[in-house]
Amino acid sequence: MMIPESIAVLGGGLTGLSAAFHLSRRFPRAQITLINKDSRFGGWVRSERARVSFKNHSGKHEEADVLLEAGPRTLRPNAPSVLELIHLLNLTPSLLTVPKSSAAAKSRFLHIPGVAGIDRIPSSLLDFLKSDNAYLARILLSAVLPEPFKRWNRPPGAEDESVDEFFTRRFGRDFARVFGSALVHGIYAADSRKLSLRTAFPSLWDAEERGRGSIVTGFLRTPANSKSREEEEPYELGDVQDRMRDVSVYSFTDGIGTLVSALVKYLREQPNVRMYGGVDVMGLRLNPRNKRFEITTSSRETLTPTHVVSTLPLYRLRKALPPSTPLPHLTSNTYSSVTVVNLVFPSPPPSSPPLHPAGFGYLVPRPVEGYSATGPGILGCVFDSSSTASQDVFHGDQGITKMTLMLGGPYSSPSQPSAPPPSTPSINIPSLLTTVSHQLDRPLPDPVLVKTHTNAQCIPLFSVGHLQRMEELRAVLAGEPWGGRMEVVGAGVGGVSVGDCVEAGRGVGRGWR
Repeated sequence: MMIPESIAVLGGGLTGLSAAFHLSRRFPRAQITLINKDSRFGGWVRSERARVSFKNHSGKHEEADVLLEAGPRTLRPNAPSVLELIHLLNLTPSLLTVPKSSAAAKSRFLHIPGVAGIDRIPSSLLDFLKSDNAYLARILLSAVLPEPFKRWNRPPGAEDESVDEFFTRRFGRDFARVFGSALVHGIYAADSRKLSLRTAFPSLWDAEERGRGSIVTGFLRTPANSKSREEEEPYELGDVQDRMRDVSVYSFTDGIGTLVSALVKYLREQPNVRMYGGVDVMGLRLNPRNKRFEITTSSRETLTPTHVVSTLPLYRLRKALPPSTPLPHLTSNTYSSVTVVNLVFPSPPPSSPPLHPAGFGYLVPRPVEGYSATGPGILGCVFDSSSTASQDVFHGDQGITKMTLMLGGPYSSPSQPSAPPPSTPSINIPSLLTTVSHQLDRPLPDPVLVKTHTNAQCIPLFSVGHLQRMEELRAVLAGEPWGGRMEVVGAGVGGVSVGDCVEAGRGVGRGWR
């Protein structure tokens, strides 16, 4: 395969930015063009600051500069691809880390629908013994303790199943609905009964095989040695990995947007990179005579790269392709939309209880009656004041309490790829605050700031069989007429986390040497 002369990267989210970054270093003589539909790069990452004014409990006027996130807000230090970018882009001075010993790391909660208040999820035997919620403790104990002694019960010939089916099979129906659905709400904003286990949580499937049926046993056994990506192309980590020892989660002083800003700045400074913002991809075809791609854009320009990396949502890629050269499975999955609501309150006086317990936040499992239940459809709430309080700047004596709610997902109808994105839902803020107050089981004061942002069609819902379908897609791209010169990556193909997206971008072009 010939070394690229020119590469078009379609999509300027985290995957596209990561791909352009690594391609510019891997092929310094190739012209790289990054095309993004929006003028703002970064996809669903959106960090912004806002100034709030309020009167404290003494009646004194105070102000604060608060950081608001409409997308991901903290990262786990288990993605070396992101740590590598932090090192290479010199972002270490702006790191904000949360130690494993902090309350934000050790305490995570559930709100059981229909019952006021939140309960801490037990994470050790001592927690079980001290737990005030007999319901949660009973579900966990009855599910986990007998699991190693359960016989292999995977259906014969099964190559995938839903997350709910898997948890029900190994841990029971109550565990699957309460803990399994809550976990999926927090990561994928999806219905666990529809989400592919092998795509979303492959380590669970592998653990069951290692444990000959038992997940618990499987995790206690060491996986067979396999050649890692790091051995193929070592990560450049500097001292960042050392700084992440005993860290639960991390962010940056100015939020996750710091990573996007640094990538954009770096790429704009590279002589072999061009960045087109506010430009949509209207058509993508392969010229059979010269084997170059022809990309038409909304700016009426035609690009003719030798190689292409598409990080577009799969349904958008399908719209750009001609009927003569279709690609399979581009519209197999629906997409979830998530509304993020940032809430900022004046903190109560020291003599009063806090608005929420110290901890990371809480998730809300699927109601017994399903997603048709009335209400705002809250999936979870992050206690930003516990984990990232140092991002905010106070101009006075009294602080603020900041929370972020996630709504929607399976509570709203998943959007078919061929349909337009849903309009921004109307949020009844007083009703929402009443619901949150019930879930926390404590009164809330009037917020000094409410910011709502809807991420339409932001997370693909990987249905059962997704991995096999993506293998078929890659096989078609490797054959004629594509010849392996176009790669399709991104959240619609693999994982949806920041680490997954950055890793996917890092891996493109390895077969083009």
